[in-house]
Amino acid sequence: MQKIDIEQIPGGASPPPVRVGEAIIEEAAIAVEMQYHPADSAGSAQLKAARALVVRELLRQRAATLGLAEGAGSEIDESDAVIAELLERELAVPDPSEEDCRRFHATHPERFSEPTRLRVRHVLLAAAPDDAPGRDGGYRLGETLIKALREIPERFDEFAQRHSACPSREQGGDLGWLVPGQTVAELDRALQHLPDGLYERPLASRYGWHVVSIDERIEGRELPFEQIADRVRHSLREQATRRALRHYLLALEAEIGVEGITLDDETAGSLMQ
Repeated sequence: MQKIDIEQIPGGASPPPVRVGEAIIEEAAIAVEMQYHPADSAGSAQLKAARALVVRELLRQRAATLGLAEGAGSEIDESDAVIAELLERELAVPDPSEEDCRRFHATHPERFSEPTRLRVRHVLLAAAPDDAPGRDGGYRLGETLIKALREIPERFDEFAQRHSACPSREQGGDLGWLVPGQTVAELDRALQHLPDGLYERPLASRYGWHVVSIDERIEGRELPFEQIADRVRHSLREQATRRALRHYLLALEAEIGVEGITLDDETAGSLMQ
């Protein structure tokens, strides 16, 4: 059976209907499902939504074959309990051994480490990315504030309250303890490489310019296996579950038949979420 990935259909052509066995996944159902699958484009969201509905229909049909849907009280694609019962019965996921866990921990220590934490204050001098005059003015103001703070560091609270466009101005610009991923990406990347203390020039972000001071730092450290053994075991079991689920879905796809779309490596992950 030829399977067509809807991503490859020319823009002017109507996509083929998505079919699972004898059941058709309606476009209206895909449109409703899209809200649960955020993506960088409508086409990507539509594709993710269609695949999610295909997966649930495959499971619905398999559950019906086994008689699990009888008396469920609702349609199988609306019943997480029935899907859970089906997967509990048919999905074999071995528990990782301690040797496997120790090896995984030794190979990926960064996944089980405490991140470096930074105590940060800032003054946000707001300017939109396309506001060239505003960004020029913000940068010059940032330089002026930094020069003044080198002479009198105690004025940071004052400058935050007077100039900052961030709500943290009410706390003197204090952002608290930050770990990677807690602030806007471009500022987050810069913070990881700054020395302690007041930084020598304003830092740019999509929101404008930031006068930044790193007041404290707690370096990250690797955690011993005994302290995070349960986390390691959970990670390995989750990986094994994803692999088993992917193989199971591909087997159902081959057995029942799917047209108009193909499943991919991410399909199992969307179901687990």
